[in-house]
Amino acid sequence: MRRSLKWLAVATTIGMILILLGGALVTKTGSGMGCGRSWPLCHGKILPSDITPELIIELAHRLVSGAVGIMVLILSVWSWKAIGHIRETKFLSFLSFFFLLLQGLIGAAAVKWGQSDFVLALHFGISLISFAAVFLLTLLIFEIDKKFAAEKLYIDKRMGFHIIGVTIYSYIVIYTGALVRHTKSSLVCRDWPFCLNDSPGLPSNLYEWVQMGHRTAAGLIFLWILYITVLAVRHYKHQRVLYWGWIISLILVSMQVTAGAFIIFSRLNLYIALLHAFFITCLFGLLSYFVLLYSRSKRNFH
Repeated sequence: MRRSLKWLAVATTIGMILILLGGALVTKTGSGMGCGRSWPLCHGKILPSDITPELIIELAHRLVSGAVGIMVLILSVWSWKAIGHIRETKFLSFLSFFFLLLQGLIGAAAVKWGQSDFVLALHFGISLISFAAVFLLTLLIFEIDKKFAAEKLYIDKRMGFHIIGVTIYSYIVIYTGALVRHTKSSLVCRDWPFCLNDSPGLPSNLYEWVQMGHRTAAGLIFLWILYITVLAVRHYKHQRVLYWGWIISLILVSMQVTAGAFIIFSRLNLYIALLHAFFITCLFGLLSYFVLLYSRSKRNFH
């Protein structure tokens, strides 16, 4: 039975990544209205006759979201019953399904009645919380923490502050990135790292502010994670999960920044844009795991 639960957990985690990438694909290709103002049907039909690329992308995203939603519900209930004795299980089970349901309702509302770009930008972030909850549930199911005796892991207050702070801040960075997509500000600045390298200065309109605001936020999170990684390398060599975890985080945030630059250089190459979304998804999952470890450290040593 536990083996079947592990398979379901892995499949659901992969499914959540597909939902996040699918949502980014819908936005990047402008396919949000591929099914018109009809939801959950497409143009009011189960099988629409006028097939377009936008319709296929939007419909596929809806089908994947629906199927994974059922998987998340099953995983939540099953985890609750199988490993409900583990402190975080019930909270994560609730979180995973609630936020996936919430993102589905926001998506449906956007189709039916339209939403402002600032509200739509929340869509990706809400899905990300659900992904993080599913990812953490999967780690609990696989009993990853028992493989390195998580109850003996001590995280001091300084590292704890950075873990909580950078995780919350990463969410702000993610929101600004989603805002870039939804306001179609991706190519409003032709150069990188400045909007115009030959005449750097303050942005002159809302779209430039959105784009440069995201770049600044991304630059700051890179520097913050670099600083935390230096701390981890200096002081946590004996705590291998933190030592290697922060090194992997630095690699992911570096790839994220690089992908962001190449989006500009390639003039919005779709595959690079999807990689950009994938890297931040992985990074947020890892940061969420650090939060889990820190909460356990506080409990075990207080």
